[in-house]
Amino acid sequence: MSLDGVGVEEEVEETGATFEENAVLKATAYCRLSSLMTLADDSGLEVDALEGEPGVHSARYAGEGAGDDERIALLLRNLRDRPKPWTARFRCVVAVASPRLARKYGGAESVRTFDGWCEGEIVGEPRGDNGFGYDPVFFIPELGKTMAELTVEEKNGISHRSAAAGLASEALRRGAVDEVS
Repeated sequence: MSLDGVGVEEEVEETGATFEENAVLKATAYCRLSSLMTLADDSGLEVDALEGEPGVHSARYAGEGAGDDERIALLLRNLRDRPKPWTARFRCVVAVASPRLARKYGGAESVRTFDGWCEGEIVGEPRGDNGFGYDPVFFIPELGKTMAELTVEEKNGISHRSAAAGLASEALRRGAVDEVS
């Protein structure tokens, strides 16, 4: 069920300093607004040579309104004088907020987080036409391809979002989200 499907029109601002903080901000706010168990995520690219940048600013790395090409160009400019390999990872944190424990324990949502990542390297030239964001410069050595060169099935099998969502899904199946964390 989507936010539109339950009549929630508010947008939660991502003011956290980490992926986890942003995911928890969104999950708890939307849980309160919908009174439903809510899953939210935050994700982005962390490049070791740039001390984890662009990180939580991945979508806004080149400024508000910048497109994927502009973000990639800035990333490559910032890496230009850094020694290779440019190791990096895509990270995703999924937060699940439960209203059941919020009612039981006086209003504080129960929130569980699940962290997924995909390790790789940044390459100096974009390759591939699939995907979006930094996919054309995110190379997976084991596969010999960038994320943008993978099929949807290949990408879904290794992606950071898939990993985090899989952990959240397993916890939901076990009923572990409504346990005090």
